Amino acid sequence: MTTAPRIPEALTRERGKTLRAPVVLDLLRAELGPGATIALEFSDRWELLVATVLSAQSTDVKVNEVTRVLFRELPGPEAVAAAPLEQIEGLISQLGLFRQKAKNLKATAALLLERHGGEVPDTMEELTALPGVARKTANVVLSNGFGINAGVVVDTHVARLSRRLRFTREKDPTRIERDLMRLFPRDRWLEVADLLIHHGRRTCLARGPRCEDCVIEPLCPSSQEAGLTDKR
Repeated sequence: MTTAPRIPEALTRERGKTLRAPVVLDLLRAELGPGATIALEFSDRWELLVATVLSAQSTDVKVNEVTRVLFRELPGPEAVAAAPLEQIEGLISQLGLFRQKAKNLKATAALLLERHGGEVPDTMEELTALPGVARKTANVVLSNGFGINAGVVVDTHVARLSRRLRFTREKDPTRIERDLMRLFPRDRWLEVADLLIHHGRRTCLARGPRCEDCVIEPLCPSSQEAGLTDKR
């Protein structure tokens, strides 16, 4: 763990989000270190795409357990496209919405072979044209698979922390993403998602946030300490 950046004396949880935002990221980076990256396991872009599609309404831990078997049994889009739907369903049956996900994987594999030579495309438009691939999934693939920052991944953790930190007041993921893209420079968009997701899992929990252990608590308008201060 590196030494945490010092919070400027003039900067408080009450100051504007534009001033607080970069300091929040710097503090989280120092706290979490370089290990705060995507938790899904993959060895190529196809596996990243599949794992991300499967992660909807499922934990990364469970997805990794499932894909270790899936990728061994059906390696690559060719194998998935040729496999009976029932076989794909059986391999991913431990995940939520597995029947719909199986249909999407099989259809996506076929489209990749038909339109993209079996390769995962590298544009938002082409990715979101694939079955089961919305903007969030496309952002994960582009940023982690291609190094392309086309947007900010907004999952439940990013949405929750963005509102608690007053980076946005929106509830719709697309509007939250828009606000984050305006607030942070493009070269930090992947970092925004990675750090907020890890902090949301470890400290800023949906229920019972651990504000007493939070490195960014002095800059958080929603912290328990801020609430106590408001009541004094």
